[in-house]
Amino acid sequence: MAECCPDELDWRLLSVIVDCGRGSRVLKNARQAGISGGTIVLGRGTRGLRNPDWLEDCDVRKEIVLMISNRDTIRAALDRLRQKMGLERPHHGIAFVLSVRDVLGSAHCRVDRTHLREGSEATMVQAIFVIVDKGLAESAVEAAEAAGARGATILNARGAGVHETSRLFSMEIEPEREIVLVLSDAASCPAIAQAVRDALRMDEPGRGFLFVVDVRETVGLFGPG
Repeated sequence: MAECCPDELDWRLLSVIVDCGRGSRVLKNARQAGISGGTIVLGRGTRGLRNPDWLEDCDVRKEIVLMISNRDTIRAALDRLRQKMGLERPHHGIAFVLSVRDVLGSAHCRVDRTHLREGSEATMVQAIFVIVDKGLAESAVEAAEAAGARGATILNARGAGVHETSRLFSMEIEPEREIVLVLSDAASCPAIAQAVRDALRMDEPGRGFLFVVDVRETVGLFGPG
């Protein structure tokens, strides 16, 4: 395998949330910035009465575009998406970047863990992922908003096949599951996570799963990324 340069070892996940139908345009612009491809996931956005400006509509179909590349290519893609899709303008979408701790399934990608030392970068925004049975996502969103969240995106989770289940952090993701994604400033994140945990009684077996990850950059959330 050819030796990778340092920038190629620092891999990131770029996630872009846009209205349904705009995901293909996101991928097209990202490819033109050097990203080889991505995955589009269907979901829906929510807006509570506490934050009437979070999304234009109360329940909007969304597409979440997931793309992995090195740090410099991700930055180039973000710049292009700002220019071509106006992500910094209200209701045009949200983009955020997460660190990738490993890349599997590719012979050309390696992760340089020296970029991932704890405390190496200040984290201003965090992403909360909540996995629950279908029908409980709205309760999770209500609890998050009551604790200060400005909104959320709800994704439908499906198993790999009729007789199979996918697994995430040792928890089965079967058909009829929902994933709630909440982006929050780091200071508010613990209270939001605790509110969801309490409201859904997540300490009880089989009540769901919640985890939090640091976000490197954002566009269209709390202002310019």
